[in-house]
Amino acid sequence: MLCGRGLLRRVAAEIGQLGNFSSLHVIATPTVWKFLRPSLQRGLSRRTKPHIHLMDEGESAKNLSTVEKVARSLAKAGADRQSLLIAIGGGVTGDVAGFVAASYLRGVALVQIPTTVVAQVDSSIGGKTGVNLPEGKNLVGAFYPPRLVLVDPQVLKTLPEREFRSGLAEVIKYGVIADAKLFAFLEANMEAILKRDATALAHIIRRSIEIKAQVVSRDEKESGLRETLNFGHTFGHALESATRYTRFQHGEAVAWGMMCAALLGHESIDTPPDAMSRIVALVRRMGPLPEWPKISPERLLEFMRSDKKAREGKLRFVLTPRIGRAGSYDGISEKVVLCILRCAPRCLCGPVSEPGKRHG
Repeated sequence: MLCGRGLLRRVAAEIGQLGNFSSLHVIATPTVWKFLRPSLQRGLSRRTKPHIHLMDEGESAKNLSTVEKVARSLAKAGADRQSLLIAIGGGVTGDVAGFVAASYLRGVALVQIPTTVVAQVDSSIGGKTGVNLPEGKNLVGAFYPPRLVLVDPQVLKTLPEREFRSGLAEVIKYGVIADAKLFAFLEANMEAILKRDATALAHIIRRSIEIKAQVVSRDEKESGLRETLNFGHTFGHALESATRYTRFQHGEAVAWGMMCAALLGHESIDTPPDAMSRIVALVRRMGPLPEWPKISPERLLEFMRSDKKAREGKLRFVLTPRIGRAGSYDGISEKVVLCILRCAPRCLCGPVSEPGKRHG
């Protein structure tokens, strides 16, 4: 893992440290390749001209059909077991390319170059890859760590506003589950972060990477501690699945999910009112979210039962007893969950709090 401004200019040198490869294969979306092609091609062409494999944009492309298209494109280009795949883009590209790398010829080398907030602080780290099924999110995948991850915060300057803001949900998550100081930093500096202040961005990206790496190193296969990284995701994944990945960006669904999880924690494990309101207030300051879908709570609950954390059909949630700590809880009453799903569209849409103000 390397993190620093201007790293894209050193792509060839860093890949060169990994050894020799028979061919290089870049996997990206048309939009990302259009923006980054000049700098990346200059660096990579010093070694060998890369093959370019373009995939569709957005969460709706994160499926087995896209995996097949990319794998067949690799086969037509002559990719072999000594080839290197380079995933350039956001979380969807990284997840698809990672799963392709894990399964093509039973495994080829992979480098991740994340270009969104979500990908830089979360999805590119830890080796989780996978795609969605109609029945739920991330139900098919593999643990497959990349040989190298290159994080260059400078690429976030051109990220669309909505995508940038939604990615901050994952950063807030790290503060909630593992670092009260990071959470307080976000409360005090959200306006600077939204303006993409370089110093503030560098701090939250590095700290998020540190937290993710620490958790993953202690639980590589998500058997316990790593589950805490899914705070807000049980609700969020249900929202994404129920709307067929067309209404929400991932971070937006997680933002709704974290606010729901804060309410559920208050109702189920006595999360203090101050902690609950601080989480909701900070999430609201990310910016406007897509409206809650007109889908029945019962239908959303069905999707939640497909969540990969569920055990024998019983729901399992990541909740926070206080900011800076989190754990996994089962035995949560479905009546309480349904109550949260019913009230979320009404009680989580109030005015955004003043910067740094805490509510009790």
